Amino acid sequence: MSMDNIVFEKDDISIDTLTDLIGLSCAALVDNNPTLRRVMLLPPDFTRLHSYAGVITRLYYDTLSSLCEVIHIMPALGTHEPMTLVEVEKFFGEGAITHSVIAHNWRDDVVSLGHIPGDFVNEVSDGILNEPIDVSVNRRIVNGYYDLVISIGQVVPHEVVGMANYTKNIVVGCGGASFINASHMLGASYGMERIMGRDFSPVRKVFDYAEQHFLSQYPIVYALTVTTNDSSGARLHGLYIGRERKIFEQAVKRSQQKNISYVSQPLNKVVVFLDPDEFKSTWLGNKAIYRTRMAIADGGQLIILAPGVNKFGEDKGIDALIRRYGYIGRENILRLARKESDLANNLSAAAHLIHGSSDGRFEITYAAGGLSRGEIEEVGFAYGDLDELMSRYNPARLTDGFNEVEGEMVFYISNPALGLWMVKPDNSIM
Repeated sequence: MSMDNIVFEKDDISIDTLTDLIGLSCAALVDNNPTLRRVMLLPPDFTRLHSYAGVITRLYYDTLSSLCEVIHIMPALGTHEPMTLVEVEKFFGEGAITHSVIAHNWRDDVVSLGHIPGDFVNEVSDGILNEPIDVSVNRRIVNGYYDLVISIGQVVPHEVVGMANYTKNIVVGCGGASFINASHMLGASYGMERIMGRDFSPVRKVFDYAEQHFLSQYPIVYALTVTTNDSSGARLHGLYIGRERKIFEQAVKRSQQKNISYVSQPLNKVVVFLDPDEFKSTWLGNKAIYRTRMAIADGGQLIILAPGVNKFGEDKGIDALIRRYGYIGRENILRLARKESDLANNLSAAAHLIHGSSDGRFEITYAAGGLSRGEIEEVGFAYGDLDELMSRYNPARLTDGFNEVEGEMVFYISNPALGLWMVKPDNSIM
């Protein structure tokens, strides 16, 4: 471990050890920049509740507050809704820290840093896309006001980029509509099954280009985690702090070990529970689909227990697009995106609609607490009665993995955000 790069791996890292590690990080940051006065922290939002990012943000905030004049916290919302005060207090803790939180607006708060050439996009996407991609990020990150930006996030399998975090926190989490749209559509067009759980996807190569050509001159440090979650709560298995890509690669290897679960045979019935505090839209809740699709048998069924889901999109515009077009399959959405201007101008929504469909391969039954039968069925899902299904598949009685329910074997997942489930291939990703 060096003072510039901190890499620490251990099962179930204690809060005392984590506190010491963040203390070492702060000492190194101050030594490297004795005039450090203004710091921006970029954690994920409340949808990454089990990432340990909230705790780490609080530790950085408390440690640096006595040394710095200004510390702001800007959650990397991407297209998500701003955090409520209740969520801020639950994630970061109470007190003065709550007054330091700034909301990122992906439509209005960004400036362009340049374009990724179309020839490069064409090369990394195997010719699927060939248009230049505008790299826009929140103006606060690049306007020179902050002496240091600490990007805090969780490395975990992801449907758009393969493995989440590192530069993703900047260019997507704090990015603008143009980059979010293009990167999401690139991933959807290339194919989730070719991306999830892997490094060096086409989308990641685009992120790397942005890091190397547009972000390298800014004072950014990454603090990355690998976590799991069980009945006793979140567990931290790795902390990786630095700027170089190699710390991300080490976190990827750890996450592939901890967050990818293999099954020997395709699953006929999968039940996924969505915590109502975390998942209030299908935009977020469809992780239940993305992360399980590679484990579900043809003709199988995915049942999603979603007591907190009461809408489709995280903003009104995207919600309207989801309601209009529905989850109707990859080829249908690609065709519509070429002819319908509202979808063409919101390619992240088009990508989401592709991600959220099983392409007719298995049935998706959505039991949502705040959406009617008509709303569920109009977007292409099968309707499930929440009370009935919560009674039959009671999360309090099920354990992650195989369970026998009324004489039937079902595979239960208590939180899809922390993993990827797939049939074990001849040669695994690891």
